[in-house]
Amino acid sequence: MVLGLACAALASAAPFGKVVAIGGQAADLAIDESRNVLYIANFTANRIEEMSLATGAIRTSINVSSQPSSLALSPDNRFLVIGHYGNFQTVATANNALTVMDLGSRARQTFAMASPVLGVAFGIDGRALVVTTTDFQLFDPATGATQVLDTITGLQAKTLPAANPNAPPSIVAATVAASADGRSVYGLSDSFRFYYDVERRALRVLGYTSTPTMGPRAVSVSRDGSQFVAGWVLSNRDGVNVAQFGDPNGALDVGSHALDSSRGILYSQIPTGTGGSLISGVSGAQAAVLQVLDSDNLRVRERLQLAEHLAGKSVFNQDATVMYAISASGVTILPVGSLEQAPRVASTEQDVIFRGNFCDRRVSGQDIAIINPGGGAVDFSLSSTTPGLRFSPSTGVTPATVRVSIDPAAFQNLKGTLTAQIEIKSEAAVNIGAPIRVLINNREPDQRGSIVNVAGKIVDIIADPERDRFYVLRQDTNEVLVFDGSTYSLQARLRTSNTPTQMAITFDRRYMLVGHDNAQIATMYDLETLEQLAPIRFPGGHYPRSIAVSGRSILAAARVAGPIHMIDKVDLVSRTATALPSLGVYENNIDKSTILVATPNGSRIMAVQATGGLLLYDSTADTFTVSRRESDKLAGAVAASSFDQFVVGNKLFNASLVPIRTLDTSKVLSAGFIFVDQAGFRTSAGDSTGAGVIQRVDLPVGQLSRATRMAEAPYLGDTEFPFTRTLAPLYSRNVIVNLTTSGFTVLPWAYDAAVASPQIQRVVSAADGTENVATGGLVSLLGREMSPVNLATRELPLPTALGDSCLTVNGVPTPLMFVSPGQLNAQIPYSIDGNATIVLRTPGGVSDNYNVQIRTSAPTVFRNAVGGTQTTVATIVRTKNSELVTLSNPVRRGESLVVYLTGMGRTFPAIEAGIPGPNDPPLRAQIQPKVFIGGKEMGVRFAGLSPGQVGVYQIDAQVPGDTPVGLEIPLVITQDGGSTTVNLRVVD
Repeated sequence: MVLGLACAALASAAPFGKVVAIGGQAADLAIDESRNVLYIANFTANRIEEMSLATGAIRTSINVSSQPSSLALSPDNRFLVIGHYGNFQTVATANNALTVMDLGSRARQTFAMASPVLGVAFGIDGRALVVTTTDFQLFDPATGATQVLDTITGLQAKTLPAANPNAPPSIVAATVAASADGRSVYGLSDSFRFYYDVERRALRVLGYTSTPTMGPRAVSVSRDGSQFVAGWVLSNRDGVNVAQFGDPNGALDVGSHALDSSRGILYSQIPTGTGGSLISGVSGAQAAVLQVLDSDNLRVRERLQLAEHLAGKSVFNQDATVMYAISASGVTILPVGSLEQAPRVASTEQDVIFRGNFCDRRVSGQDIAIINPGGGAVDFSLSSTTPGLRFSPSTGVTPATVRVSIDPAAFQNLKGTLTAQIEIKSEAAVNIGAPIRVLINNREPDQRGSIVNVAGKIVDIIADPERDRFYVLRQDTNEVLVFDGSTYSLQARLRTSNTPTQMAITFDRRYMLVGHDNAQIATMYDLETLEQLAPIRFPGGHYPRSIAVSGRSILAAARVAGPIHMIDKVDLVSRTATALPSLGVYENNIDKSTILVATPNGSRIMAVQATGGLLLYDSTADTFTVSRRESDKLAGAVAASSFDQFVVGNKLFNASLVPIRTLDTSKVLSAGFIFVDQAGFRTSAGDSTGAGVIQRVDLPVGQLSRATRMAEAPYLGDTEFPFTRTLAPLYSRNVIVNLTTSGFTVLPWAYDAAVASPQIQRVVSAADGTENVATGGLVSLLGREMSPVNLATRELPLPTALGDSCLTVNGVPTPLMFVSPGQLNAQIPYSIDGNATIVLRTPGGVSDNYNVQIRTSAPTVFRNAVGGTQTTVATIVRTKNSELVTLSNPVRRGESLVVYLTGMGRTFPAIEAGIPGPNDPPLRAQIQPKVFIGGKEMGVRFAGLSPGQVGVYQIDAQVPGDTPVGLEIPLVITQDGGSTTVNLRVVD
């Protein structure tokens, strides 16, 4: 897909940089800081524009004879050399030439060239390397002398006039650039790249094949010439592809890049083939976005909105604080050195995770900060397409604290983890804010495992038992994440090249190798020191997606630029890989989506192809001994055992890769599989939002057993990478680490240990142990296996799940205060009365229904275990001394008492269960009680929820002056037909 140059800005960001229109189309740039000038080759207007570096204005133009396609400034700033691509057809006159302009005297001299000039660049020796369609020449601008270095064959020069619309990069189709130290010159054309060593005057032509074409037609070189970017590929001096951009569309006339090696940054616009940001309001058109990347592996640091597409070469000023790029209108000036001070918008969090469950229906929230990394105020707005995800405020200025919350009612049917996004936009910010990933996990008590959140796209996991750690491959940031095997904490980050795909540890357990989808190398690390070593170089065009290690060989399944993909063999000593001439008696021709998996004992390596083919490498024979087609399509988990058993998807294979068992006849593919002696573990999921399932596998009979739901789904493959490796056993810790939607989930080895189902035997008032239970009242559930732990909570509002136990009354989640194996304390929801069904869920299962009658009111006074030989006393406090009424602290006539109780029913105004009563004003009971002491009615000043308490009520009442005295005077509370009685000592 070739994009047009016109581009509207995204509505979500302010354009970065300033556009200078030149009234034509630019082909090349040269910067002259000694004269404060940028020279711009205006290809279509036959002139060289001189733009002031100070003002960005075109101050004068130099008219030239024909199409100026390339520019170069001599190291002493004396000469400007102009290459002319005047390759007109024979009806006209060809005007291929070089013009040398003495910038001091403004004198010019033009030299006719036999062939069109593709590019010009000066080396430190003061000579210009001139590349034409037929040869490489050294040109001395002082004398006009030329020297042919080499000839070019097979390059077809495009002729003029060109079809319209068209642009200089598409016509000339070549570019040349020199390193800042003047010792290296690199170039790119339709069929070759080249490297010229200026001091040795040595030229090396590097041929290439590319799909799509190698665009944009731009070259950027590091300061010392050790690296260069040509089109969409980052290479070293030897031309090895160390990293490349994923999904380029190959347009020659859209995009640019500039390599700032002193800061380790690459600025680039590389339009994509199938993705990319879309222009707001323009159907199907990509936005012009400048990426700020790490220069060694193309990890994206930031994305900036451009006013228009870049369209060719870019150059820096001397200290690389300003980037000048050819663009649609002419030149875009990008003040990259002041980017840190430019208005930008970002979140302090990459991920926000909400962990809920079936019984937790509270709206839960977390705070994040929206900032301008450079400081100061910038506008922002937040949006999401996920119903039930909320944030407040949704608009504002930085810095701001935003409350992100979820409405659990919107996710009540979720049994795993849903991934949502919050988009960040700003009218004033120059960057495109990275979205915030929101993970919403909703699980039931029987779903096992502890989730550890890891931001980004995680694609592979491997255990390192010798060092008690495991490694996780994060693809979106090009990293290996090193985790401690005991604490699951992050220990280190190891940088890979672009788009890492799979890890492998050498058979001696000393080194790790990482393959990539967008680099023709495998990165290598010393596992003792975690030091990155020299990489493994693969043949040109070979991308090692999958690597496996046997006792004898290291093999890699490579995606190859071309129709045939191959298996390569790695030599660690030379740090090189070579394509196997054949796979034993079979051709070395595999599907590009091939994964390799080795047996732990190093005896064999299985190759599994998405198109259904299976191959087996035998380490003893040092060749491939099996090749067979299993089906038209394979996907899912892959694994190999030391007992000559192999798993692909839902099938178990023998040593000849013949299927001997079908482990699962459903259409749900496995996501992970590990062999443990003669048994195994298998994970699967229907989709990424559901509950994953882990099962034990009895391999001799092929039987799956003890299917247990996990907290969330395992990582699932896709069309391009259909095979997955998601399980890592940590034998010393007796746990299994599983790649899952949020990062990874840790499961105990005995995740499926038998746990008895809960049993509810009685439901009583938490105040006095009677069966008087009322709406909004506190109750105690007595039974067996009601919780695997003893746990009380001080959390307010009360949680509806505690210690993996959750309780429902008529299906409504119920706030919990305390859980233990034999007792639970909870609050009956205010919305429920009458006949009710109580159900308890724990990791052991679901209880049988327990039926109970819930009254609108059933007052019961709390008992308190204090005082002498008495077991309990009623929780009634004398206002005078704030002490409990006891035999030694009796009630006196005429004084005030506070009675603490539960079960007084609904309040006015209403309140939700689990929420403490407010202080001002306190909530009164809808049905007011009457209180009698010794048959005398007490004056009730207040009856309602006790402030600051959940489900606890209080009655403030006055003792009449004529109350009978005695040791056991009855205090009776009546309310709506219910009553309770306690005996108190009353004295005069």
